[in-house]
Amino acid sequence: MKKFFKSNQGKLISIIVVIAAYFFIPGLKSGINDAVLVLKDLNVDKVKDYILGFGIWAPVASFLLMTLQSLIAPLPAFVITFANAGLFGWVNGALLSWSSAMAGAALCFFIAKYLGRDFVEKLTTKSALASVDEFFEKYGNYAILIARLLPFISFDIVSYAAGLTSMRFWSFFLATGLGQLPATIIYSYVGGMLTGGAKTFVTGLLILFALSALFVLIKKVMGDKKNSVSESA
Repeated sequence: MKKFFKSNQGKLISIIVVIAAYFFIPGLKSGINDAVLVLKDLNVDKVKDYILGFGIWAPVASFLLMTLQSLIAPLPAFVITFANAGLFGWVNGALLSWSSAMAGAALCFFIAKYLGRDFVEKLTTKSALASVDEFFEKYGNYAILIARLLPFISFDIVSYAAGLTSMRFWSFFLATGLGQLPATIIYSYVGGMLTGGAKTFVTGLLILFALSALFVLIKKVMGDKKNSVSESA
């Protein structure tokens, strides 16, 4: 099966199936388009209303919504995390957001691994992938940990880029899980307490926190590299 997906014939059939499903399964195209429009609006209340519209299936809808944003670059994940915290409580919301983000990351990784760079570039852009490739070359696995802390670095592009490397899935999955967890907990905890315009304010605070975390991580990486060079000299 793995050899089939890696073959040109397997890739072509996979792409055709995905495209056909989007255009010919009743309601799928309009449903995806509606979800994308909701996420692009960056309005937490609208996302909450959208999720609540599915009634008892709201957690499932949220899970699929997070998975969708993981696949399509660059849609924001933090608005879903805020919405989940407001709807389900910060603990359950954090668990839902984290698990669905992990599912989306795994899906992106395997899409890139099996369908290749040409297909991934159609979902993202050449320039975006190139910039992440350069980031990976400099920081390796640290790049995933850093990227998962930052709400303005595309979650999906990092996942796709990792799938195009020789990185093993479980190494990627572990780094993603560890890097994603602190931010998810913090966003969920704060998002569960605040509503309306306050969310805009706290988003700025969280970005400031993420930048601080990025600075600390980069400093650590550079320190490790410097020590490594000193030891080899």
